[in-house]
Amino acid sequence: MATLIHERRKRTMEQAKIKLPRSAAELQGIPLEAITGFLDNLAAQSIEAHSFMIVRNGHVVAEGAWQPYRIEDRHMLFSLSKSFTSTAIGFAASEGLLSLDDRAVRYFPEELPDETSPLLEEMRIRDLLTMSTGHEKDTVPLGNDQYGDNWAKEILSQPVVHPPGTHFVYNSGATYLLAVILHRVTGVPLLEYLGPRLFEPLGISDATWEKCPRGFAVGGWGLSIAVEDIAKFGLLYLQNGIWDGKRLLPEGWVEEATSKHIDNGSDADNDWHQGYGYQFWRCRHGAYRGDGAFGQFCIVLPEQAAVIAVTSGTGNMGGIMQAIWDNLLPAMGPEPVVGNMRATESLTERLRSLRYDPPAEEAANPAAEQRMNGVVYRLEANSAQLESLAFSFGDDQVLVTMVNPRGEQRIAAGRGVWRESVCSLLGDAELKVVASVAWSDPETIKLTLRFVEAPFTFDVVVRPKEDGAIEVGMHEHAGNNDYPAISGSPQT
Repeated sequence: MATLIHERRKRTMEQAKIKLPRSAAELQGIPLEAITGFLDNLAAQSIEAHSFMIVRNGHVVAEGAWQPYRIEDRHMLFSLSKSFTSTAIGFAASEGLLSLDDRAVRYFPEELPDETSPLLEEMRIRDLLTMSTGHEKDTVPLGNDQYGDNWAKEILSQPVVHPPGTHFVYNSGATYLLAVILHRVTGVPLLEYLGPRLFEPLGISDATWEKCPRGFAVGGWGLSIAVEDIAKFGLLYLQNGIWDGKRLLPEGWVEEATSKHIDNGSDADNDWHQGYGYQFWRCRHGAYRGDGAFGQFCIVLPEQAAVIAVTSGTGNMGGIMQAIWDNLLPAMGPEPVVGNMRATESLTERLRSLRYDPPAEEAANPAAEQRMNGVVYRLEANSAQLESLAFSFGDDQVLVTMVNPRGEQRIAAGRGVWRESVCSLLGDAELKVVASVAWSDPETIKLTLRFVEAPFTFDVVVRPKEDGAIEVGMHEHAGNNDYPAISGSPQT
């Protein structure tokens, strides 16, 4: 037994080191100017990309991360997680654990309403996969904590108003039900089930998946992996489920899962109106994708033998796809292209210089720092759930202490540089955050917080008042959200 465990660990460690092969873009038929044009296009649209990877003919031809983000860091995928949940269902179906034509209600005997409607009873696993459950709206509200502990019971209590399989509504609740079904038929959580079937063969390590209060993976969001892991997933699908000469995905699954199963709009120029498969979106140009809020993408272009993976923090998701269609797609030729030393040097320097700079010190107010140093400011009730704020000023960094319902959050903020900490400001999970602080004018401190494993960046603006109080404002970049101003008074 000990030998088997040792061999399994050894094999897992070896698999965790798997990286995709690299190649010059020109050798794979992509001129470097196209990649530079793609980056220029994102910059022109003020899109906050975090990392990207372009794969052609099985080789990574370009990759980069905007400092302080790192190519190897995990990143929240949001709804791109759905494509992984779908893949797990494909495995389970091939193993005979379920059928896509099974009625969903059979897996929820304890969560059904007292009276089930005929339409609810008709709902199949296939309808959950295609977002055609018959609901009129998403069954998971943005504030899903209002569901309490039993999400499945709440979802199944929502009225089904259309015959299942006939009406598309984007519905994260459907994917959550898939995750629960998967857990129940396999006896293990979604992440654990995918481990030996998907993550370990692809060398995807350190994946995490958010769980609901009852311990089920949330399914429709919550997966965090690195950008190269996203690219590997896309490449597996591009290769029709074959990896390193071995079949991983069931025969026929890729075509079935990524084909159009239901209409979702009629605008020929809209990438959200090209049809929907099994938790995959159809795209223009014969492509398909998984995507997640704020610009998380796994785009597969079968005709070009290419995969493009992107993580970001933007509300302009369509802008990212349009940059791919405008700059990368038309440049992908069938033959290698002649290299250009000047273009190589230019792109190399461009990739090396990708960064988001810390806030610049435009002024200084040492007197205000002395007055504020070590003072704990009690904050009025606010939507960010911040209870207090304090600064400890140093020459090279500022220690910022915030208290929220999860306790004291201590963050080191550099002065003119980024400093990394770990905190629980966004939820129960501890996330890496890089921070920097500067006086943007003599009356305003600007603290920038970049959660490098998530799409979110916050600018926290603090203005000290003559009476000793402070006013705090916050702006979140990805959703372009401004929080109402918060007043704070010295704690006595």
